[in-house]
Amino acid sequence: MKPPPFDYHAPRDLGEALRTLAAVRGKVLAGGQSLIPMLNMRLAAPGHLVDINRVAGLDALERSGDGVLVGATVRHADAERAEVHPLLTRALKLVAHPVIRNRGTVVGSLVHADPAAELPAVLAVLDGRVRLARWDGGVRVREVRARDFFTGPMESAVEPGELAVSAFFPALPAGGGSAFLEVARRHGDYALAGVCAVVTVDGGLVTAARAACVGVGPVPVVVDVGEACAGRAPEEAGWAGAAALVRDAAQPEDDIHASAAYRRHLVGVLAERALCDAAREGAARGA
Repeated sequence: MKPPPFDYHAPRDLGEALRTLAAVRGKVLAGGQSLIPMLNMRLAAPGHLVDINRVAGLDALERSGDGVLVGATVRHADAERAEVHPLLTRALKLVAHPVIRNRGTVVGSLVHADPAAELPAVLAVLDGRVRLARWDGGVRVREVRARDFFTGPMESAVEPGELAVSAFFPALPAGGGSAFLEVARRHGDYALAGVCAVVTVDGGLVTAARAACVGVGPVPVVVDVGEACAGRAPEEAGWAGAAALVRDAAQPEDDIHASAAYRRHLVGVLAERALCDAAREGAARGA
């Protein structure tokens, strides 16, 4: 199939891109791994396509002591190879297939806001944020926390005329460990369910623990389980009880791939394993 007709724009700088988005109602093209199939299947029919791949500065990939800044045109594969953040790297290895990761972008995956995708869950569990820019007589920028960015299935806080220019993934604290586990029918498919976890261990004791689920709700389901295991050694933290909290927070639905009951069961199993793995890594980093 072929896409419906559209006007193509290829701005060279951020100001031009934002002025174009302010003037037309169109879609942004970065990696295109979600947008192009939607166009071809006539699930989307924008009158304008704004290609941001030539915009200078959007390919930034910067690591600091606070975390990692990922620009809007950074490819999955580039971020994966750079290994700038342990949890982000783990998640990227689970995204689709290498040929998709060679073109798909990290920020594009966040804006697409698929609740079955890995990267929204990573941003959510880390309490990261997305930077949005628009033209209002000049470049105007605002930042949106992950908790407010994902507003529904395939829906984000990006408003008409805005461009997501970067995402920030906070660094793990000292003694922080992470894990990402999922179950898919085939490697590269969207997961039936998945869980990523971040656990902090200080002085041999768990001080914080969070988990985020994919595929079991309209947005990434984030659960703070710190109170259930804080103050205990990782091997005595009662991860089964913490995993039960994650399982109970899941909101899965039946579909042709799996029942809601099966997905909820998977979340519990994966949460316990992910929390254990993250705690083990945190203990090793904090030693």
